[in-house]
Formats: sequence, structure tokens, C-alpha cells
Amino acid sequence: MTPLYRPCVGIFLFNRKGLVFVGERDDMPGAWQMPQGGIDEGETPAMAAMRELGEEVGTDRAEIVGETKDWLSYDLPPALQGRVWGGRYRGQRQKWFALRFLGQDRDITLDATGHPEFVAWQWVALADLPAKTLAFKRAVYLQVIEEFRDLVA
Repeated sequence: MTPLYRPCVGIFLFNRKGLVFVGERDDMPGAWQMPQGGIDEGETPAMAAMRELGEEVGTDRAEIVGETKDWLSYDLPPALQGRVWGGRYRGQRQKWFALRFLGQDRDITLDATGHPEFVAWQWVALADLPAKTLAFKRAVYLQVIEEFRDLVA
């Protein structure tokens, strides 16, 4: 049986200047990504997005202002398949949410849970976002940018 796609959410968090939040992964130095995470039993995707925002970014100072019309998916590279998520999934199937950041930079606390997924963070311009991420996630990022571009203008 072919492994399934892990259901999860992605968070396109942008600030007042139209810049997008990215974090450097704790487990892959130099790898930057937007926050994302699995959907827990009984959660709606929107609930999962807000929970993940708190867990990964350490803030609740944001509002949902958009959602991708479709679920987007990507495959893990062959070297990671079978190792990540106990080998149960070949990649992720994601519902992305655009969140407008309502706070100040000091409201971002990467170690809020005591188990940070990011070791550093920064705001980046839309044009720089695709090059910042891992190659196997780039096509999804381009779709997310296209859907949410008008929200940050």
C-alpha cells in the first residue's frame, strides 16, 4: 500500500509591511520555511492553524484573512520517505491560511512551548520567499503566494 499524505495546515503570516514570516528549522540548519503542522483529532484546519501559530511562532496576535481554495500537496524527497513521521506518509496535504499579524515583533517567542521548531526567524519579501525554502516545497509556496498576493499589497 502506498503511504498517504499527512493532513496538515500551513501558515502564511504577514506583517503590516507585507513581509512574510519564515523560521529556520531546528533540525535542518539553513532550511527556512513558513510555519506548518498536523491537524489533531477533532480540530478543524482553522483551529489547527491557530494552534500551530502559538506552538511554532509563540503568539496568538493574528487573524485569519484567507484560506487556499484547494488542499495543496508535496512529496518528501526519496531520502526522507520512510524516515519522517514513522514512514506512514509520502508527503503532506496542506490547507494554507493567510494570517495578518496584529502584534509587534517582540510578541514572537519561538521557545514558547519549550520545544522550539525554529531557531531563528525573519520577515521576507514575497519575491524572496520561494528561494528561501527547500526545493521540494517550492511549488506549493508558489501556489500559496499566488493565492494570497493581493492580501499583502
